[in-house]
Amino acid sequence: MSAILNAPWIARQATDLLAQRGHAWLLQGPSGLGQYELALAMASAWLCEKPTEQGACGDCPSCHAIAVRTHADLAVLMPETVMIALGWPLSEKAQDEIDKKTRKPSKEIRVDAMRDAVEFSQRTNARGRGKAVLVFPAERMNTITANALLKTLEEPPGAVRFVLATEAAHMLLPTIRSRCLAHTMKWPEADEALTWLSGQGVPAPVAQALLRSAGGRPNDVLRQAEAGLSPEWWAALPKAMRGGDARHLADLSPAQAIEALQKLCHDLVLRQSGAAPRFFEATQLPPSLASAAVLTDWFKRLMQSARTAEHPFNAGLMLEALTADAQQTLLSKG
Repeated sequence: MSAILNAPWIARQATDLLAQRGHAWLLQGPSGLGQYELALAMASAWLCEKPTEQGACGDCPSCHAIAVRTHADLAVLMPETVMIALGWPLSEKAQDEIDKKTRKPSKEIRVDAMRDAVEFSQRTNARGRGKAVLVFPAERMNTITANALLKTLEEPPGAVRFVLATEAAHMLLPTIRSRCLAHTMKWPEADEALTWLSGQGVPAPVAQALLRSAGGRPNDVLRQAEAGLSPEWWAALPKAMRGGDARHLADLSPAQAIEALQKLCHDLVLRQSGAAPRFFEATQLPPSLASAAVLTDWFKRLMQSARTAEHPFNAGLMLEALTADAQQTLLSKG
């Protein structure tokens, strides 16, 4: 399981939520705050054979079955790309289609998977602790998929509970939101986050610098550290982009590069408005005469690029194009 599953701010939220009654929860907030980890902690506690007020015991057969992704009473609904990344098995049919290259892994939660989950919720549970359905990221449900969930979410058959986790609650159907108890994810305190990151093997000076680049999200710090992104690399990014140095992005995936450039654009907009930057030190930002309108247009282009970032036609060419666009924007006088 993810290391952040045991983070103190996740544990506190799990304890609070497990003390409340409800069959459907919606965990919402910005990315990097642990929505998936909290959802998994809740589902694990619901199905645990020896639960405590703090959550699942972590040692019983039920907890072991979840750890190895084989629990008969847990249905996980995710885009296939996310399931693969998080180690959850696909259905035999989906795996066979992908193995035979008849289609690519889906980036949305497929309606047939949702229908399987609805049918799953109507079956008798296998271990006597009820059933749980985990949906993440819930915003990846299209309208047809969400509608397939609505009736079951409103009137669940038997002892089945739902936990939906999202990083974009505004994209969910209002009818989905209204059928769930909402919980807004809590931000960890900086000192608490730094102490926890130190326990995960991230040196304090590195953790402090990367925590700023991650916008205060410890989960993203771990991701950046695992990707080999050093504080020095981050500090040099603005200057490299102004100089058109695509080599600076060479070790990143297109999605990672787009995220980094979005943060740079965000801070440049803040500087234009007279506010302090969030992700970079003020001294790290390059001189630029680009107007707020030019920066906004750049951000829109980055959002457009993000739609194809997971499966680019040519990753190298995409990184070069992103760098060229960044340089042109930063050198703009409009």
